[in-house]
Amino acid sequence: MVIEIDQHSDVPIYEQLRRRIIAGIAHGELAPGARLPSVRALAVDLGVNLHTVNRAYALLRDDGYITMRRGSGASVAEPTGSGADAGRNVARHGQGTPNGEGEREGDDDGRVMPSEQIVGELHRLILEHKALGGDMASFLDAFRRQCERIYDETPQGDGRRPATADRRPPTGDRRPATADHQSGGTR
Repeated sequence: MVIEIDQHSDVPIYEQLRRRIIAGIAHGELAPGARLPSVRALAVDLGVNLHTVNRAYALLRDDGYITMRRGSGASVAEPTGSGADAGRNVARHGQGTPNGEGEREGDDDGRVMPSEQIVGELHRLILEHKALGGDMASFLDAFRRQCERIYDETPQGDGRRPATADRRPPTGDRRPATADHQSGGTR
């Protein structure tokens, strides 16, 4: 796996490194049990401070992507396989707009558009979820639950909750009763 760092990016180098390793795991470039370069060797190869690589490795370890053992170095952790565990730390680190592989999406003058920021962040979150062993169904389920939570709890500009008609009806045959249904009348 080739790791490239953009020295001119707004994203810190440790975060670029973290994201690239996660993408490598998600794409199968780094298999569970695969040994990673030592902190010192990777720092020399990339031309960065060893504390930068150490910070990236520490974050990856804390989030369950890699294991680190004194004397034997870092290696890719076995995936948890649980969608709930895979989504636990998905949004924990960093803001920014890279698509998870060090590239930026934007218009011709380099500005990143809000919708492209969302796509870039979503791409990064999916890679992190997959790298932790989560599958598409568990990601979509977690995504749906979060959307429902946010859209159901977000007040409108006047402080009211969104109107029921603007929300997806609950699953099953339970639908909110309307005045016409309750009175049995017709319009």
